Amino acid sequence: MSASSAFSDEKGGSSGEPEYGHDPASGGIFSTDYKRHDDLKEMLDSNKDSLKLEAMKRIVAMIARGKNASDLFPAVVKNVACKNIEVKKLVYVYLVRYAEEQQELALLSISTFQRGLKDPNQLIRASALRVLSSIRVTIIVPIMMLAIKEAASDMSPYVRKTAAHAIPKLHSLDPDQKDQLIEVIEKLLADKTTLVAGSVVMAFEEVCPDRIDLIHKNYRKLCNLLIDVEEWGQVVIINMLTRYARTQFLNPNINESLLEEGDEKAFYASDEEEDEEKKVEASALAKRKPYVMDPDHRLLLRNTKPLLQSRNAAVVMAVAQLYFHLAPKAEVGVIAKALVRLMRSHSEVQYVVLQNVATMTIKRRGMFEPYLKSFYIRSTDPTQIKILKLEVLTNLANETNISTLLREFQTYIKSMDKDFVAASIQAIGRCATNIGEVRDTCLNGLVQLLSNRDELVVAESVVVIKKLLQMQPEQHSDIIKHMAKLIDNIQVPMARASILWLIGEYCEHVPKIAPDVLRKMAKSFTNEEDIVKLQIINLAAKLYLTNSKQTKLLTQYVLNLAKYDQNYDIRDRARFIRQLIVPTDKSGALNKYAKKLFLALKPAPVLESPFKDRDHFQLGSLSHLLNAKASGYQELPAWPESAPDPSVRNVEIPDWSKCTSRKDRKEKKVEKPFYSDSDGESGPTESADSESDSGSRSESVSGSDESAFGSESEESGEETESDEEEEEEEKMKKKRVEKTKAKKPVVESAESEQSSGAEDQKRGRKTGKDRKSASESESESESSESEEESEDESEEESESDADIRKKKAPAKQPPKQSKKVNKKETQEMSLLDLDDFEPTPASAPVTPVNFLSSSLVSDLEGLSLTDTILAPSTIAQSASMKMCELLHRIRGEGLAVEYCFSRQPFSPDPNMVAVQIQFTNNTSSETKTIHIEEPKLQSGMRIREFSEIELMSAGESVTVVMGIDFCDSTQAANFQLCTHTRKFFVSIQPPVGELMTPVFLTENDFKKEQGKLMGMNEISEKLTLGEKCVNEHVIVERVTATANLSRVPCGSDKECRFAGKTVSSGCLVLVTVAMKEGRGAQLTVNCEKMVIGTMLVKDILQALTQ
Repeated sequence: MSASSAFSDEKGGSSGEPEYGHDPASGGIFSTDYKRHDDLKEMLDSNKDSLKLEAMKRIVAMIARGKNASDLFPAVVKNVACKNIEVKKLVYVYLVRYAEEQQELALLSISTFQRGLKDPNQLIRASALRVLSSIRVTIIVPIMMLAIKEAASDMSPYVRKTAAHAIPKLHSLDPDQKDQLIEVIEKLLADKTTLVAGSVVMAFEEVCPDRIDLIHKNYRKLCNLLIDVEEWGQVVIINMLTRYARTQFLNPNINESLLEEGDEKAFYASDEEEDEEKKVEASALAKRKPYVMDPDHRLLLRNTKPLLQSRNAAVVMAVAQLYFHLAPKAEVGVIAKALVRLMRSHSEVQYVVLQNVATMTIKRRGMFEPYLKSFYIRSTDPTQIKILKLEVLTNLANETNISTLLREFQTYIKSMDKDFVAASIQAIGRCATNIGEVRDTCLNGLVQLLSNRDELVVAESVVVIKKLLQMQPEQHSDIIKHMAKLIDNIQVPMARASILWLIGEYCEHVPKIAPDVLRKMAKSFTNEEDIVKLQIINLAAKLYLTNSKQTKLLTQYVLNLAKYDQNYDIRDRARFIRQLIVPTDKSGALNKYAKKLFLALKPAPVLESPFKDRDHFQLGSLSHLLNAKASGYQELPAWPESAPDPSVRNVEIPDWSKCTSRKDRKEKKVEKPFYSDSDGESGPTESADSESDSGSRSESVSGSDESAFGSESEESGEETESDEEEEEEEKMKKKRVEKTKAKKPVVESAESEQSSGAEDQKRGRKTGKDRKSASESESESESSESEEESEDESEEESESDADIRKKKAPAKQPPKQSKKVNKKETQEMSLLDLDDFEPTPASAPVTPVNFLSSSLVSDLEGLSLTDTILAPSTIAQSASMKMCELLHRIRGEGLAVEYCFSRQPFSPDPNMVAVQIQFTNNTSSETKTIHIEEPKLQSGMRIREFSEIELMSAGESVTVVMGIDFCDSTQAANFQLCTHTRKFFVSIQPPVGELMTPVFLTENDFKKEQGKLMGMNEISEKLTLGEKCVNEHVIVERVTATANLSRVPCGSDKECRFAGKTVSSGCLVLVTVAMKEGRGAQLTVNCEKMVIGTMLVKDILQALTQ
């Protein structure tokens, strides 16, 4: 039987027979189904794989269309043993679907699935495990557990991923297996492949989310793998790491109330924050230490930031919530742009994003203010989106943008969408409540709306006006009179009730109109809605107490009507009020206080955002969206009081030197990491002298973030002939790591000519690794480095190690006088071979170093050999200390103020530029209490003030340091400089070169980073060098004077390279000056921030052409 004939049979038998399937009354529908399945069974029993494949495709298509194919289960199960892989895969797809329904039949084929677990094809092994975990029968739990354990050790990452997926299924089937499953999760968490990471973290969240200790050792690895994990896994890992970080790190904003008290109150002052400040003050005063972020905390923020550019909205949302919950206030702003980008997506995505933005704008209003227009409402938006955008706009309203927003709201009121119109009017009311300056304007606008033809607009306006009038009723009696006249026309119950409440509450302001309104309402009492009737009773009671002569009979009439009303609320209210206001023998003591009870001053209602308290739910979660705790939701932990021990995240590096033979070590070095920075950079000419390399490498790794991995260099030790030599080298290397931590001053030494070329390649590769976090320095990636080295080279160089060390020893002494050497000798220099020898004893005579050329000395001036920021003396100190005038002594009435950019790291906040300010008192009297007030800064900019100068005697000079975060812009920071008698408006505007801090890069790193910043991020200009730019030294001096950059080593003497990063955002800035014939040159600047790049080119051009 051919496939085509079988297909025609499926349609309803052979072509000669009539088709009965379309007549439901004929019963043919059952016979055709039976016949069709019969044909499929025949095809599945066939010996031809093509027929089996055709049958399986049609069966899977039936399942996809929602048709029941369960009666084919026995026929399909037989083909599990089929040798054709395509058929086998489709059989497993079918079994996953029906194994849970047909459990008894599935149990009969357990042995077949167990055989499938041993199949050489990884897809079959994974499918077999998936089917096995889909059979929900407790009797096979031990078999499932065994299968999961085996699959967790499988060579294929795809099978290990499937094992991670099976863990939650088994846990839900038998929770008693939790302890064994946790062991499997722990094993899979140590997996280095990106394919497994997301799945195992999901299993961790399902089975044991409270076992934080399992994450410690894998934290850094997860952070570094994050960028390469699939999108679903990224979301899961980010949410888990958010909770982890809340338990392991300190709150980055904990000291802000104390340290930035002046700044914060100027911009974000609110009652809540002031209360928090009081609570924090006691502990903060005790500590008085500036907050230092844990390097692992910084690692998480740094590695998640690139994911804000993900195409997947869920990933962007996950990173946004992580930054909102974990980042310092100054850094949260980066998420705003990414969230605004999501606003161009589908309406469903917009709805979720806007819910979260609405919550964020309550606490972090400033970060969305630049994107105000992105939240303007389009006529095509669905109602829910419109209302959420309106919520965001209302939260962003402030004195500067309120006029624009009110014009926008005015347009929205003309919309045909009634719910949206009502929300717009409420938004105007909230703006009026929050911003006192526009309250009258809003009131007048709302009063004009009372003459609108649309009754809904009028009704909503009345309700909002009522709330606004409660704030200052005595000034607005005209509006109350105007609203009283509308009572005849407005039919919406809520609006009528609001007007009656206003008239009753402020009846003293409208003594003539109030009784007349009561008269009219008494006439129509029986026809009114319940809410209106209650307010009529209240109005009658209040008028009886204030104006009983005119309203006594009216009140009795209204109370009598209410006494017989159908609604028991109204009947009860009438009885209660009658006893309270009409004095009788039984009325008791309360009668005396009736006036106080009814006409007491009532607090004005606070119009608050419905999103105000939602941030206690984790942003991006279903619970936050619903504003109610959903099942399975895990609370976001509170920040710890004191920092837990960070050493729990340190990973011990296996020591391969303990292997007894070279062969053993080679066997350990089989598996290379899937993603490695060294790809394409290692070559056969690599130097095997890893000793010098490990020394230089340990120097570039600094801070507690990477201290645990100082020993990572031990793995790349060369292969020596005996174990004793290796052990000695290990001791020496440990000493070198300790010396590196102590940050002793070092000078670079020469390296052998043979290894200098290869050393450059190796340096580029290893520093690239160092810039990754230490958690990625697993044994596999390390062992792959030394594997590529040839045995001959390693043997030769290991023998000559001792000799090289002896030659290097004199190079420890810093050079005071340098003599010129020929070019050949200069090329032999290796700039990173530092500290590779035992320290020379102090008593030993030191010979002067003669092999450092003057050009090399100038090169060394621009190099940084640790991750710490350069000392100002290292780079063009005299140029950077150029003083600028901040306040002239005439304008300052004898007080002269100058400032300079010291290029020192600003220790309280590394994202701020340090500004050194010098005060000189030129008067004959004392100057007291010099301090800063009222900083007026652009959005995102911050100031860390200097401590107040209490007293300056005549002729005295005082120098202080303040920090300014210019937010990577050259806009001026404006503030007031105050003394005990005067205030002076001053501003500090930074040159673009002072917004940077030096960065140490090797030549290979420089080229790699430059390759990433091409196209629009590269600016190139040709220039003619000035007459004084005669040599490389002058060019280096001029560039480093213009911009705070460090020199990058370069193999060519025709090129000068410089590297730095912006202080605020850490964007790399790379500068290349290539000299050409004559005095021609080409200047190239690579920077992600094009504005900074353009301005820097202009400044450097000016410096080099003078």
